[in-house]
Amino acid sequence: MRFALWLMALFGMAVVAALFAGSNQGTVTVYWPPYRIDLSLNLVLLGVALAFVTLHLALRALSGLFNIPQQARRWRLSYKERTIYSGLLDSISHLVAGRFVRARKSAEVVVAVEDAMLAGGDALPDATRLRTLAHLLAAESAHALQDRTVRETHFQRALDEAGSKEASDLRDGVQLRAARWALEDRDAAGAVQWLEQLPVGTARRTIALRLRFKAARQARNSRVALDAARVLTKHRAFSEVAGAGIVRGLALELLRSAHDAAQVEQAWSALDPAERVLPDVALEAAERWLRLQGDVSVARLWVLPLWEAQGSGLSYDQRVRLTSVLEMSFGSSDALPDAVWLSRIETAQMALPGDPLLQYLAGVMCVRLSLWGKAQALLKQAIPMLKDAGLKRRAWLALADLAENRLDSKAAAEAYRSAARA
Repeated sequence: MRFALWLMALFGMAVVAALFAGSNQGTVTVYWPPYRIDLSLNLVLLGVALAFVTLHLALRALSGLFNIPQQARRWRLSYKERTIYSGLLDSISHLVAGRFVRARKSAEVVVAVEDAMLAGGDALPDATRLRTLAHLLAAESAHALQDRTVRETHFQRALDEAGSKEASDLRDGVQLRAARWALEDRDAAGAVQWLEQLPVGTARRTIALRLRFKAARQARNSRVALDAARVLTKHRAFSEVAGAGIVRGLALELLRSAHDAAQVEQAWSALDPAERVLPDVALEAAERWLRLQGDVSVARLWVLPLWEAQGSGLSYDQRVRLTSVLEMSFGSSDALPDAVWLSRIETAQMALPGDPLLQYLAGVMCVRLSLWGKAQALLKQAIPMLKDAGLKRRAWLALADLAENRLDSKAAAEAYRSAARA
């Protein structure tokens, strides 16, 4: 369609020119004393047009001749620019393929070409960012080769380049790489130092949180690792199952690292409400608290949700641990079960009279309350059904104590022998 329109326009111009030139009787007279020259107007117009075209072509030729040095310079810049980008692509491809020596050499070629261009006054628009990336690739390759001297040299230059305004968007990436290298060098403190220098927004990114989590794990800082794991699980960096398992493990580790009752209380306060009702976490906290001579009422309060959910939410081993924790809380004369717990245990035992764990706990409670006859009956009923060796041994020892209180040495000796066999 466009060609047809051009053809129609060309024919129209030819017709107009033919009509104008065919009937044009005008002349142009040139006086050059003593001569007089008469020229056709059509010839004059044609000559003017040819002169204009000739002058234009001559000027274009002169301009092209004088622009040859600039064109050569532009070609050299284009060639160097292609060399730089090609070197960056080669360095990245070699790095991901595991050819670290080639990757470092390609990155160093990029740096050398860019330095040469800068020295010649021919800097590219993104020269600073290109140099930063090239140094970072070279440092990454040197790190893979365990050449720390070269790595630190290129890293420092990359960090200096990233400090400029033109490459400020790369500074976060440089610092994150430094933190990862520190972790791989088993330098958790150095990694944390680099992470602390990140802006607030960058520190909340998933990759920064992962590095913080790993650094805390290396430094055995369970509280920081627990905070990072919570945020990573919230951001779905971990699956729900994996995140719950990691949080549970870190909560247990935090509790096990406590060495006195105050530290246990601080660790318990650092846990979220959802973490406090996890069976293993609550049982570990209560056991630790009781071993460190904490207030028994606090331990009972911590395991109360487990007691209320033991019919459905606890495994047998967890029920055994819960029974042991409550037994420990009733262990001294000044820690006798209060009326509320008496009612809870008695109600549960009467509701499930065939449950050996409830029978054992009720028997222990009766021993603490000096109800020896009821305690003996409950413990004897529970012993044959108990699967846990520790509970069975303690039940026989309790029966031995009851026999000694009755001055029945024969029954006491038999109970001690059964405890030893258990």
